[in-house]
Order: sequence, then C-alpha cells, then structure tokens
Amino acid sequence: MTVFLRILEPSVDEKEDALLSSIRALRTASADRATFEVSPEAFQKVPGSPFAYWTSETIRSVFVTNAPFEADGRTVKQGLATADDFRFVRAWWEVAEAQCGSRWFPFAKGGSYSPFYADVFLCVNWENDGREVSNFCLPGSDKVASRPQNTHLYFRPGLTWPRRTTSGFGVRAMPLGCVFADKGPAAFVENDAAEQLLALSSILNSLAFAYLVGVQVAAADAAARSYEVGLIQQTPIPHLVPDAVRRLSALARRAWSLKRTLDTTNETSHAFVLPGGVRSKVGAIDVPAIEREMADLRREIDDLVFELYGLGAEDRATIEASTKRATSGSEDDASSDDGDDADDEAAVGEGLDALRSWLVGVAFGRFDPRLATGERPIPPEPEPFDPLPTRSPGMYPEGEEPADRPDILVDDEGHPDDLAARALAVAERVKVDAPENLRAWLAKEFFPLHIKMYSKSRRKAPIYWQLATPSASYSVWLYIHAFSKDTLFRVQNDYVAPKLAHEERRLESLTAELRDGATATQRKQLAAQEAFVEELRTFLDEVKRIAPLWNPNLDDGVIINFAPLWRLVPQNKAWQKELKSTWDALCEGKYDWAHLAMHLWPERVVPKCAKDRSLAIAHGLEDVFWVEGTDGKWTARKTPTRSIEELVRERTSPAVKSALKSLLEAPAAAGKSGVRRGGGRRKSAAATEGGDA
Repeated sequence: MTVFLRILEPSVDEKEDALLSSIRALRTASADRATFEVSPEAFQKVPGSPFAYWTSETIRSVFVTNAPFEADGRTVKQGLATADDFRFVRAWWEVAEAQCGSRWFPFAKGGSYSPFYADVFLCVNWENDGREVSNFCLPGSDKVASRPQNTHLYFRPGLTWPRRTTSGFGVRAMPLGCVFADKGPAAFVENDAAEQLLALSSILNSLAFAYLVGVQVAAADAAARSYEVGLIQQTPIPHLVPDAVRRLSALARRAWSLKRTLDTTNETSHAFVLPGGVRSKVGAIDVPAIEREMADLRREIDDLVFELYGLGAEDRATIEASTKRATSGSEDDASSDDGDDADDEAAVGEGLDALRSWLVGVAFGRFDPRLATGERPIPPEPEPFDPLPTRSPGMYPEGEEPADRPDILVDDEGHPDDLAARALAVAERVKVDAPENLRAWLAKEFFPLHIKMYSKSRRKAPIYWQLATPSASYSVWLYIHAFSKDTLFRVQNDYVAPKLAHEERRLESLTAELRDGATATQRKQLAAQEAFVEELRTFLDEVKRIAPLWNPNLDDGVIINFAPLWRLVPQNKAWQKELKSTWDALCEGKYDWAHLAMHLWPERVVPKCAKDRSLAIAHGLEDVFWVEGTDGKWTARKTPTRSIEELVRERTSPAVKSALKSLLEAPAAAGKSGVRRGGGRRKSAAATEGGDA
C-alpha cells in the first residue's frame, strides 16, 4: 500500500499546517480526510492508470465492471475542421433558404455549455459531399488544410458537445441532417435509436459521468476541461435494462423540451415563436418554474445514474462535493475554445428591445404576427432529433408570406414605406403598447443592437441593413432575404433622389422666407436644413457609385456582400471600420473564392482557378482547369478546355469596371462621419486592373 496526502483545499498560507496535521494523524493512526492508502495496482483499473488515489475502490471498479462508451454499438468521433470558417461557415439566418440542404447544412461546432438542448445556429458548405472544402489548401500550399473526418457519420442523429470549455461537460441532442465538427464531437448509437440517444444524454449529463471523466484526467489538465473523443470513448456506461432506458429517455426528453421552450423567445433560434412581451398573450413562459423543474429533473437523473453505476451514499457525497467545486457557475458560463459568443440575445429576449426588433421583423415580412393575434396557431413542438427547419415557427410558413414583402424601408415620416410607421401599425395590430421614441431608437440604437443579436461564433451577420447619413437623420433599411441586384438602383431612384429633391425645395422655400430679418432660431433652422440637404447629396452620390457594380450573392456571407457599402454606414463607426477592413481584403485578393471577387476582378480570379482546385470548384470552373485521372486523383490540365482570356472576357463588364474605378478612387466623405478624406484604398489602379496591392 502507498500513502497519499491530498492537500489541495487549504489556502497557500494554510497548506503547511494542513500537511503537518495529516502527518500526525498518519503516525497516530487517526482518521484524516486528507490521507489515502491505495495499492498502486488499483490505478490500473482506470484507463491511463492515473494516480486517482482520492477515489474509492468502488469508483475505480466501475471502470472494470461496466463497458466503455465505445462498445455495444455506440461510437464517438470528431468531425469536420474546415481550416477557414470565414469561407465555409455561415450563420443559418444569413444563407438563402433555397440553398439549405443542397449547399448549406446545419453545422454542430461546439459552442456554449448547454446540456440537453442547444440550437445549431451555424451551417457549413457541404455541397457535392464537401467537394470544395475537402480540397481547400492554404495559399501557397498544395497540401489540403481541411480535415473532413468520419464523413460516413454526417447527417445522422446523435449527441454533441463543446470539445473544450471552461464549463462542465454539457451534452445535447444533435438533430438529423447535421454535419459535426472537430470542435463539436458527436456520439452515435446503433440504428440511430432516439430512445437510446436520449437515455445516453441523461447519463452523459449526470454528475457521476462527469466525475468518471474527471478521474481519468491529470490534475494539470483538469482546469482546461478538454472533453476529447478518446476520453469519452473509454468512460464507462452502466448496463441499461429496458426500464432504465425508458426512464432516462423520458427525463432527457422533458429536459430538452424545457430548454427549447426558453429558446422560443430568441429570434435567431430555429425554435423562435414570439418575443417574451408578445408571447405572454398566447401563453406565457414561466421561467422560474422551468428552472425549478430542470433542477428536479437533474436530481432525478443523478439518483438513477448513481444507482445504475452501483455507487452508494458515501461515494455520491464525494462526487457531489467534488463536482460542485469543479463546475461552480457553469450553468451561466458560455465560454468555449471556439470563441463562441454568450447568448447575448437571450438577455434581450424578454425585454423591450426584443419586442421592437420583432416589430421590425414583422414590418419586413420576416415574422408572422398572426401567431400573436391567434389567427394562426403556434406550431407543435418537434422531436429532439427531427431535422432542423429552414424557417423558425415564428416566421411565415412557406407560401404564406405577404405579397408586398419589402426589400426597402426608410426612416422618412409620412412616406408609405416608413419603417417606424409600419412597426407601430404592427404593434397596434397585435395590441401591445407602442414603444416610446421608436423613431429615434431605430435611427440610433437598433442597428448596433441588431448586429449584436445576429452575431454568433465570430460571425457578424445582420439581416437588416441600415444605410444612413452621418447624423442618421435619414436612413434606408434593406432586408437581405428580399433584395436583388436592382435594390440599390431602387434606393437611388425611388427613395433617395426624390427625398433629396423634396428637401432641396424645402431649403429653397426656407431661404426665400428668411432672406431678410431672420431670427437666431430661424437661422439655426436654415443651417440645419442646409446640412441635411448636403448629407443627402453625399448619400446619393455614394449610392450612385455602388449601384452599377453591386451584385449580391448570399453564399458570400453578409459581411462580404455588405463590404462595398462601407461608406454608407458612417452612423456606426465600429461597423464601418469592419466593413472597410473586409473591403480592403477583397481588393487585395484575400477572398477570391467569393462571387463578388469574380464579379469585380475576373482577370485576377480566373487565373487562380487554374492553380487552386478548391477555388475552381467555388466558381464552377473545375472541369475547365482540372481533370481526374484513372487513379482517382485530380491534376491541373496542361491545356484548359477554354482559354483564360475567353473566360475573363465573358465575365468582364465595362460598366462594372468603370463603377469600380470610380468607387476606389473616390475620397471618403468628410464631416460627422469622422472618416478621413482621401480614405479610399491605396493603389486603387492596381486593384482596378486586378493586380495585388
């Protein structure tokens, strides 16, 4: 037998006294909680033979008397590592609905600690069985950088979790139809049995299982909480009789339902129905009651799992004390190695901001107000492993969208497309109190909030775009799922130009009225009108520059589509800086996989496709430049099936080139925007001609 002294709990100042106390207890054969006598051979019962001296013989024996997870038809694997998430990963709300399930697929990529349920809010480009991502090489290399692992398991229902987190081990259901990631490992069972998966969800979310995982990890690694595939594969699962499977499955199913219910007020979730302030009209969500029931469910799960492992009251007390110390606060900790954001939108899910955001969504025809009025019943809850919908329940069902769904709304009181007026009309229809100062809130506060709400896992993907004057005294709002390549021409001709003409006439009238003997107040009014007209003129000039070359494609992602419009968001400095940075990177050839890059610089992008197969796939030129040999390997053609010159010529538009030259050479607007004059991209001539800057 070997004696171990565990002096971890005392503070640094108390450790010396604690150690002496344990030594004295050992010499006098007195009972001491910090002293453990263990035969070294006992460590071999635990995979890796860690010095888990503080655990009981019963706990160590659990590893011998029970089969590991990777047995009996169960398996755990890592999935896809794209090597370039900015290119291959999107938020689910930013992609075109028609591309869901053909190009973009739900992507379980770790994320926040969330046992039993978490929305899969990302999607990945897996078109043609991942042909593009599977051939991705880093610039200057011919070695594939991505790792599409275990592809035969993609799209099966399973369980997933964040691989590395500062929180506890939180396993949740992964619906049918998902690709899973290296940072979001997944577990599967034979025949994809939902009852078996849910039962395992209960076990894996139990205190006992978390402790057994921790026993195998060296103390130095415990703080990192890295839940790797190999670790989970070798952790024991108790023998499950049919009755235990049924009970555990029912508990997990209820926990999943409760967690999902809380998510129905989060408008970026697949589960969204209505914001909290409106949901109460058709059935309020009692959050404290849900939290109490969740706590009861977890206690019931723990009772059953401790019993299944054969762990008695003494071992349970040890495990509970240890696990509470290790996971204190983990329910609220949303950190992960993926850098995924905490659920910021949940904080506003029940508040006034959530209501106002929903009113905007209804005004744009995205969300269905009939759910709030009772004209349409709330859809039934799905099952945990049902495929994710392409629309949340709170959106209009396919084919029922309003015929006049706008792509453009404006901040222009009295205009038939005035956003504030439409939002207030929705509030009246659903019988909620009209938000105070809605127009001012929309002008100055909504867009930053919207960016925050629609940002996840380092992706910023706002779907309502505010184009505005520097003072935000006039705004045009675009909705990405309704606009087309003609939208900016309509902004120019149908909205901004008429608005400018109207305000110029008003300025002329004021000037004529106040020519002689104007008071100080009247002079101030005239100066304000002059400034407003000047802002509108600058705004119109910027729209005119971009409209001829703008050709949106949602496969590029929100921020790349938005990037050419960076001059039109002076009211939001942080967002303007981010767009400008993205635009500069586009100009420099960093994102030549984007449709926008091909549209603006075909003379630069087409030749790259001859050297980069993944890029050729992205632009539909694989067969032109690449050929598959009899051995199944692809090589560059010695002679392309079509010449580079011909391909460039058919993709080059003189009108687009002229507009691009004008945009790159134009100085940035001066004034309240704070953007430095002459802020256009350096070496614009090179960018116009397709050269690298």
